[in-house]
Amino acid sequence: MAFDAAHRWPGVPLALASAALFGMSTPIAKALQRDLSPALLAGLLYVGSGLGLLLVNGLQRATGRTVDAPIRRKEWPRLLTIVLTGGVVGPVLLMVGLSVTAASSASLLLNLEGVFSLGLAWVVYRENVDRRVALGAVAIVIAAGLLSWSEGARGTSWGSLAIAGACLAWAIDNNLTRTLSIADPVQLATLKGLVAGTFNVTVALILGSVWPGIGAVASAAALGFAGYGVSLVCFILALRHLGTARTSAYFSFAPFVGASISILAFGDPVTPRFLVAGGLMAIGLYLHIAERHEHRHVHEPTAHEHRHVHDAHHQHSHGPLDPPGEPHTHWHDHARLVHSHPHYPDIHHRHGH
Repeated sequence: MAFDAAHRWPGVPLALASAALFGMSTPIAKALQRDLSPALLAGLLYVGSGLGLLLVNGLQRATGRTVDAPIRRKEWPRLLTIVLTGGVVGPVLLMVGLSVTAASSASLLLNLEGVFSLGLAWVVYRENVDRRVALGAVAIVIAAGLLSWSEGARGTSWGSLAIAGACLAWAIDNNLTRTLSIADPVQLATLKGLVAGTFNVTVALILGSVWPGIGAVASAAALGFAGYGVSLVCFILALRHLGTARTSAYFSFAPFVGASISILAFGDPVTPRFLVAGGLMAIGLYLHIAERHEHRHVHEPTAHEHRHVHDAHHQHSHGPLDPPGEPHTHWHDHARLVHSHPHYPDIHHRHGH
């Protein structure tokens, strides 16, 4: 029963918090495009994310509160790919798409990120995806198709295609980030923000973007810290507990936050197509949230380094140099274990089915 009560915590709240923070950033970013070009805005969002988290990281180290495993040298190639796909390509495509797409529709189109992430997790990384999760993904795809079809045209608008491209870039990013989710999420998100933000700002200025006033820069940086930086830290922690497919499914809550802000604060119209698409996406999100996965499974022997407490999956002894107190981080071994309880494909449950 302890497993049954705890297996959703803290992964689900972290995923929903990440979604809410990112969802609110979409319509606000659209408003900031009055003063900033898409490429420059994308860069400033990540610079704000990186600088804010750099301060957080410094405070953690100064107070001795950092207990997560650092990113090791062998993991840098994956980190670079994460920065390029999720920090450079994705944000620029999103800002370009937002420049010609209503914020409410764009917010709902961002559900494609979850679908693409789920597909890659299932096909490439072999995460288990049951019928309920698959049906939820189908509902989201149909809703996104309704929103991306341009009225009076024979195909999808190029703005919608740009947003879909951003979602694919972030799906690749999400699945690669899952492989690094045992490392310090603040360190990972800080590096991603600083490198990607600096690159995007530099490219934007080279292409002729005009540097805005201090108010616009500060607004973009603050939005980036909350909507990209803190959101990303929560997302990485959720990946650690839920795996890519489930975290991305819960992240589908983000567009509803963005769409609500767009309609209530910015006066975007509520159309029948929008309502139908929103209903389908609500059904898809419910199917994901209502999933319950339990069966007898085997934990094969393994060894790794990550933040943990001595729960049912961490019954190991300590050496004289291992850190005291809990939670803590050190290299540790897992013996073979066979049991049954509700679980997600977290860092200890990536077994076959």
